[in-house]
Amino acid sequence: MGKTAFMFPGQGAQYVGMGKDFYEQIPVSKEMFELAGKASGLDVTALCFEENEQINITEYTQIAMLATEVAMLKAIEEKGLVPDVTAGLSLGEYGALTASGVMSEEDVFKVVRKRGIYMQEAVPNGGAMVAVLGLDTAVIEKICEKTEGCVSIANYNCPGQIVITGEEAAAQAAVEKLTAAGAKRCVPLKVSGPFHSPMLVGAGEKLAKELEHVEIQEIKIPYIANVTADYVTDRTQVKALLEKQVSSSVRWQQTIERMTADGVDTFVEIGPGKTLSGFMRKISRDVKVVNVERVEDLEKLNDLL
Repeated sequence: MGKTAFMFPGQGAQYVGMGKDFYEQIPVSKEMFELAGKASGLDVTALCFEENEQINITEYTQIAMLATEVAMLKAIEEKGLVPDVTAGLSLGEYGALTASGVMSEEDVFKVVRKRGIYMQEAVPNGGAMVAVLGLDTAVIEKICEKTEGCVSIANYNCPGQIVITGEEAAAQAAVEKLTAAGAKRCVPLKVSGPFHSPMLVGAGEKLAKELEHVEIQEIKIPYIANVTADYVTDRTQVKALLEKQVSSSVRWQQTIERMTADGVDTFVEIGPGKTLSGFMRKISRDVKVVNVERVEDLEKLNDLL
């Protein structure tokens, strides 16, 4: 018998209208959107469902995405599906924490609201993130190391797709070297800061102070951290890993490889878009991937119960 993993996407997959059908049709999902609003002090339903520009601004994107993911998660749990392991990409790690039982829904919404603010404020003068396509990972790492200024790897997404992050000038210098080294394409990402770079250490430190007030509960369902691409077995490690995650590389490919090595053969992506499902096709084609984005997608889970 194989194993099932729940996985949660990060920023970039958001859109106006995400989760609205869950809010309208599933009471427990509606409760989560309302709890997210109460915990964050924002009108989260307006943020998610009504046309607005804030949804693409980090300090608002993060709470909107998480509210949607948790609302969908609760609908899935209500069906009786329990994963063997869980993980999330960047912001999505907080969806995984909720699924694992490590944090209460109220706490996770409060923390992510602050996380979005701290990450937005960390680099007021901007920075850059660039997706590098079709170049060997070791070559990208070496070029980043040798480029003057602050530039490093933000995301190990999947084979052939690495995201670099850092100061704008340093990132541009690295792009020129990466292109010369044979990268198929270097695509600038529409983000408001150089996330998962050492420039965000201060945001992580502020987040750590916020986490001091949060109770970390027993880990009911194993989850894998972005920073280590390994299971978190000791709940006392959780806060330090979340602090570090803000300024460290997201080891997503390694996370999925760890799961498949442990016998996970079914992955359920919970949240807007199909970003992680797309990565999965490049990491492993020997697994089943199910995406839950709309209420009707819940029907796809019947075979897993």
